[in-house]
Amino acid sequence: MAVSGPHIIIMAAGKGKRMQSQQPKVLHEVLCRPLIEHVVHMACSIPHQSVSVVVGAQDEGIRHACKAYPEVQFIRQDPPLGTGHAVLCAKDLFKDRSGDVLVLNGDVVGLSRETLEGFIQSHSRGSYSASVLSMKLENPTGYGRILRDGSQKMQGIREEKDASESERKVREVNCGIYLFAKTPLFECLGSVQQKNSQKEYYLTDVLGLLVDKNQKIEAHPISDSREALGINDRKELYEVEKFLQQRVNDALMRKGVTLRHPETIFIDPYAEIATDVEIEGNCVIARSEIGTGTRVESGCRVLGSRIGQNVHLKQGSYLEQSEVGEGSVVGPYAHLRPASKLGKNVKIGNFVEVKKAEMGEGSKASHLSYIGDAIIGKNVNLGCGFITCNYDGKNKHQTTIEDDVFVGSDSQTVAPLRVGKGAYVASGTTLTKDVPPGDLAIARTRQENKKGFAQKLQSKLQSKKGN
Repeated sequence: MAVSGPHIIIMAAGKGKRMQSQQPKVLHEVLCRPLIEHVVHMACSIPHQSVSVVVGAQDEGIRHACKAYPEVQFIRQDPPLGTGHAVLCAKDLFKDRSGDVLVLNGDVVGLSRETLEGFIQSHSRGSYSASVLSMKLENPTGYGRILRDGSQKMQGIREEKDASESERKVREVNCGIYLFAKTPLFECLGSVQQKNSQKEYYLTDVLGLLVDKNQKIEAHPISDSREALGINDRKELYEVEKFLQQRVNDALMRKGVTLRHPETIFIDPYAEIATDVEIEGNCVIARSEIGTGTRVESGCRVLGSRIGQNVHLKQGSYLEQSEVGEGSVVGPYAHLRPASKLGKNVKIGNFVEVKKAEMGEGSKASHLSYIGDAIIGKNVNLGCGFITCNYDGKNKHQTTIEDDVFVGSDSQTVAPLRVGKGAYVASGTTLTKDVPPGDLAIARTRQENKKGFAQKLQSKLQSKKGN
């Protein structure tokens, strides 16, 4: 095997009819990512020469799910005629290439890097023409059986639908992960026929052909069968996610992350969580980074965001594609929408929504506010009920509030406008034009008290009631 690793083919052309879904099986999610992305991520993270994904007619969503991995090539299989046909579709891609070919399934997402690299090393040491990953199951229903002779030498694989009664009693099964020497693989694929109940070209038939040619093949058993479980329906989707969830959370806790009620916490396997982070129950964290010393209270969702050190995310807050600076406090029940950026020691209080806005160090909006399309300077106080009126029905406009500004409660800025450094905006003000630095802005009608009016009105009402 080449030092740089194998060529990797990921089979993702199946429709997954048993999922009872309109979308391809590999686009269903576990731990916040499509199945295919988990497999592509793993393939790209181990030594390899190339990574290719075999897709069918519904390929647009699969291509989109792999967009973060520009090195991935796509191979069209339409119509899908079995696993052997899927690999055969890639033949021209490897015409002028050397090395082994690793075949992965797009719905087998539990394989650890250690297991996969151990499989590749075993294949290399044994100089096999083909290796298959196997596992032992108490109930092997649905899996192809590993066939061995009296000396336990592997002879091939029999799909369950084509197996005899005695073969169906075999508990060692095929995981659907293969490693082939390139030349014998494609030589044998040309001889595979559709002699099975599905009328498909089985990749497993290559193993039998190799045995007939006295080529060495072997099954490499894995210690934890849960790693190689495939997904055929929603129940199995749940079981695989549960396994991954426990593995991710166990690793984080051993690393120094505190998880309260970890069985209710869902964390993307590739999220970066530092030590001394505390996460309470019913949280979802995906595609995000969280700095050391941060506390995430229950019910928070952190998606595609970067959270600094010693941040406090209070209960029920929702953060998406945002940045939160060191020492800041968000929530409870705050909403940071995409492109929000908070500096150090910023406070975003309960029921505050921020969208495409920057807030400088030490600024705060403690409650019941909307801050959209805005640049807020340092040490700015935004009072309760503050609103940036950023949308005119057609376009979005920006509000700029410079450093050290105080904005009183129930105020609005009708963008575009700028509030200068050190200005003071009185409560109840609606700003429609710029405020120079250091000025006081008041935009509300003058209060007028009608002496005795309320008393006279009450007397009049009581009199009518008596009649």
